[in-house]
Amino acid sequence: MPKASSFSRFTRGVKHTIKAFASTKHPVLVHIVPMRRCNLACAYCNEYDKTSDPVPIEEMLKRIDKLAEFGTSVVTISGGEPMMHPQIYDIIARIRHHGMIAGLISNGYYFQVDKVKKLNEAGLDYLQISIDNVNPDDVSKKSLKVLDAKLVNLRDHAKFKVNINSVVGGGVANPDEALIIANRAIELGFSSTVGVIHDEMGLNKGLTDHEKKVYKEIKAKGTRSYARWNWFQDELVEGKEYQWRCRAGARYLYIDEAGIVSWCSQQRGTPGISIHDYTHEDMKREYITEKWCAPTCTIQCVHQVGHLDAWRDKQISLNDYNNRNGKGLKKETVESVLSMK
Repeated sequence: MPKASSFSRFTRGVKHTIKAFASTKHPVLVHIVPMRRCNLACAYCNEYDKTSDPVPIEEMLKRIDKLAEFGTSVVTISGGEPMMHPQIYDIIARIRHHGMIAGLISNGYYFQVDKVKKLNEAGLDYLQISIDNVNPDDVSKKSLKVLDAKLVNLRDHAKFKVNINSVVGGGVANPDEALIIANRAIELGFSSTVGVIHDEMGLNKGLTDHEKKVYKEIKAKGTRSYARWNWFQDELVEGKEYQWRCRAGARYLYIDEAGIVSWCSQQRGTPGISIHDYTHEDMKREYITEKWCAPTCTIQCVHQVGHLDAWRDKQISLNDYNNRNGKGLKKETVESVLSMK
């Protein structure tokens, strides 16, 4: 697989964006977990364990192939720590083989020069690293002091886009450190984003006045493109609800290490269907049904995908869905709802 150039990433991104606006019948973004194990144990995280084995490569490739059959645009590999998977490069190459955009979310510990070059060769398009503090503490070891040398490796050798995400909110001892992290990311030539830390259900925990100030300053430093896609956070940091149409389970899928499709990493088990058994009918159901957690959800990627369809296709309650025709909506009712603009 050839290295991904900035121009090829841009053109493929434009192609997939046009496709996303033209049709609602395929997933735009899928997060897939090849490895639940992690080398760290951040106190706030519920997305890892310390003992599980990597998903066998044959099974991972089958799951990637199924996503390609669905017409998926972007597949982002997450964890746990996905760089611990012994065949992570083969997984990335399979995503690119199908013409899908390949992303990776990592804690940043595994970016020695040789590994960065292998990611280039596999065709990785973008990488996100979340850094929680400047110096490691009891809450998180994802620290700028520990990771800075790896960030320099990425600056010097990565052919893919790198974004550094910092967080503010409960559990972060010093919110001003998020500003230091954002400044360092920009200095290294990376993009920078800021997230609002959520509870174990992915819901808003609220920010103090000082955290709000830091959040706004970091966001002002971010790229204009990211700012345009993250405006929902402005309501959440003020403690308000944000009304939107969550398309999780349809336009966005979260696939855990067992191959189970869920709304997101914080709502695991719903709908709770194997990716191998998942169908377009499942996606239709999830596309048009409301999600109870949406008004206070802080999960950026799910919101960003939802923006694509914010202007079309009203949603109905899950009760209404289940009450019609016993098990769900008749095909003609589904098509009627999907035709609403």
